[in-house]
Amino acid sequence: MDNPNLERWHAYVRSHDHQGLWDMLHPDAVFESPVVHTPQRGRDIVFKYLASADKVLGGPGFAYVGEWHAKTSAILEFTNEINGIKVNGIDMITWDDDGLITHFKVMVRPLKAVNMLHQMMGEMLAKG
Repeated sequence: MDNPNLERWHAYVRSHDHQGLWDMLHPDAVFESPVVHTPQRGRDIVFKYLASADKVLGGPGFAYVGEWHAKTSAILEFTNEINGIKVNGIDMITWDDDGLITHFKVMVRPLKAVNMLHQMMGEMLAKG
C-alpha cells in the first residue's frame, strides 16, 4: 500500500485511537450512514458517528476483506459477525490534498444487519 492516507486509516482501525480519528477529519467532513437518511455534516458529528461505529462494528471479528483505492479515495469492504448476524459492508473514504477525510460513506448488507446496526448505533449515540 502506498497511500499514506489509507495507511493512517488502517492504523486508526487497529489502535482505536480517537484522537487520531479526530485529527484525520476535515472540519467540514460529511458522513453518510446506512441508517440515517441525511448526510451528517461537520467534524463533531462525523467524529461522533465514526467513534460510535468503531465501538459497534469494530470489535472482535471485524476485518477488511477487499480494498480499491485511488490517490484521494478508497473503498474498503468489511465483514464482522455481531449477535449471530453476519455483517458485510463497505467504507467509502475521500481525502483532500492535505490528507484529511472530507467524505465518509458506509453501506451495509443484509437488511437484518442494517436493522440491528440501526438499533445499536441509536443506543450508542444516545449515550453520547
